Amino acid sequence: MNKGQLILISVATVVFAVLYFGFDTKPGIHAEIEKQRASSFTGTSINAILVDAKSNLPSQALASINALEAEVQKSTTDSVKIEAYRQLSGLWYQQNKPAIAGHYAEELAKLRPSEEAWSIAGTTFSICLQREQDEKIKRFCTEQAIGALEKAVTLNSDNLQHRVNLALVYAENPPKESPMKGVLMLVELNKQHPDNVLVLSQLGRLAIKTGQFDKAIERLSRAFELDSNNNNVACMLVQAYESVGQVAKASEFKQKCKNLIGN
Repeated sequence: MNKGQLILISVATVVFAVLYFGFDTKPGIHAEIEKQRASSFTGTSINAILVDAKSNLPSQALASINALEAEVQKSTTDSVKIEAYRQLSGLWYQQNKPAIAGHYAEELAKLRPSEEAWSIAGTTFSICLQREQDEKIKRFCTEQAIGALEKAVTLNSDNLQHRVNLALVYAENPPKESPMKGVLMLVELNKQHPDNVLVLSQLGRLAIKTGQFDKAIERLSRAFELDSNNNNVACMLVQAYESVGQVAKASEFKQKCKNLIGN
């Protein structure tokens, strides 16, 4: 996967997306224990996912992946490993295995840490949450997405995209002890940035998902006022208006939706 393809993965998840959650405040030994626990979880889980995924791969894809893995094992140069990780991430993404694609994007980010690299890793894991049915893999992707996106936030807390993506991970797979965590993070972002189209549109999308159509119309209408060229907002307004029986408004935005996406 080249740089452009990786960026496309990140951009694609804007609709999903991936608020500043907070940085690690555990002092001394507690932070180290947490680090070891996370490392153990990742290693064991990704190995299991890899073994299962490889058993169903086409022979040509398996040969390419095994060759790249061997290259990583024998290489002592970070630049070679980075390129191998990039290709491995791309190959696994092509095989519709975003959990593994995210893993290799994460390995790349560890070697060459940057805001963009961690964002790509986090949003690739976010795609896993949308596509994966296996609950164990979804838990794995949730934890990895949160970790990667928190690192992106750490590097640039002013980039709202990272903070929105992080909130959406919590909204997509909410923790049992705090099921509204993701929504509350977005609401807080909305208070801080009331005219941000990205935040408004994601709050509108979640309102549609939970059947709060009047609230969805309120937020999406404001987003469309701010950005009348936003096809995602226009198309979501079609669904919101249809759901409350406002046929004329739904028809109006259906035409706007079609015009904006070029149909």
